[in-house]
Amino acid sequence: MITLEAASAAPGRAKALAAGLFLTGLVVAAALLSLVWTPYDPTAINVAGRLAAPSATHWFGTDAYGRDVFSHVLAGARSALGVALAAVGVGAGVGVPLGLLAAGRRGWVEEMAMRGSDVVFAFPALITAVLIAALCGPGAVDAIAAIGLFNIPVFAKVTRAAALGVWARDYTLAARLAGKSGGRISLEHVLPNIAGLLLVQATIQLSLGIIADAGLSFVGLGTQAPHPSWGRMLADSQTLAGQAPWLVLFPGLAVVAAVLGFNLLGEGLRGRLAPKRKA
Repeated sequence: MITLEAASAAPGRAKALAAGLFLTGLVVAAALLSLVWTPYDPTAINVAGRLAAPSATHWFGTDAYGRDVFSHVLAGARSALGVALAAVGVGAGVGVPLGLLAAGRRGWVEEMAMRGSDVVFAFPALITAVLIAALCGPGAVDAIAAIGLFNIPVFAKVTRAAALGVWARDYTLAARLAGKSGGRISLEHVLPNIAGLLLVQATIQLSLGIIADAGLSFVGLGTQAPHPSWGRMLADSQTLAGQAPWLVLFPGLAVVAAVLGFNLLGEGLRGRLAPKRKA
């Protein structure tokens, strides 16, 4: 029997899931569409048509270089999602095995993994990006490395905390008594039972990754010109916000839609994947 609290929260989470799927679907569709079509070349400069207001010709107007803002926003979705997905992939690819190892081995292995995660947490993604840019130069790879490095301890800690609960279950203890190795138990019993939680965490990290990518591009450490980027669009429009507000409005709305969409998707998935509480 589901508790009254869970029952009252269910409709809200269902709406959150639907809204999240809709918004993330729009962003993903924009990114995929930009691979095969944009109304104009996002990098094409047309000085004669600079700062044109939104119209039937240019739906979102043009920027200070005469580039079509709508095309730029579409291509920027591809860049934002690419960086965020790659960074989450790095974080999950390293952090999940590290968390499983810490939960399965315990002792000094667990202590070293968790203290190492704390050290990484001490360096924010922006500072890490500055250090990487100083060594390798700014760019999308720099952003992926910085955001991905910050994601590693997040996934490691979440995985360890969830895995410890699974290791205490009867079926896991039975697997140990049957002679299965710790690695095999982690893959066959622990990981499948925490996959839902990790999926929810991944959606949250995707939203944070998009914000981080926009922030790094805004300060010149992320995706570099001529590749479109929402953060750099906002940076370029700082001095023109009063004269051409559409230059701030549309990339800003794109960032909000992507971040809100992934957050709502995570909230909805958490409601669907969380175990039902009994009265």
